Amino acid sequence: MAVVDINLTARGAQVEQPWIWRLCREFDVKVSVTKANVDQDFGWVQVRLDGPVEEIQRATAWLMTTGMHVDALQRSVGA
Repeated sequence: MAVVDINLTARGAQVEQPWIWRLCREFDVKVSVTKANVDQDFGWVQVRLDGPVEEIQRATAWLMTTGMHVDALQRSVGA
């Protein structure tokens, strides 16, 4: 299992999209929001993805296709 902290920045219409819901539904990862600041046209969210490395990689790759700015902050791999 692995844990990755990711910072996501969204602008305009991206703010209104249900991307956290899609992460939870479409990927085998546990999603935890650790920090956030979201307004009508701009927002950032720090999320922790916990799960199999392959699923975290798939989820992160999908996030990059959304047009949001994606930064991996911390990575941890457990036994």
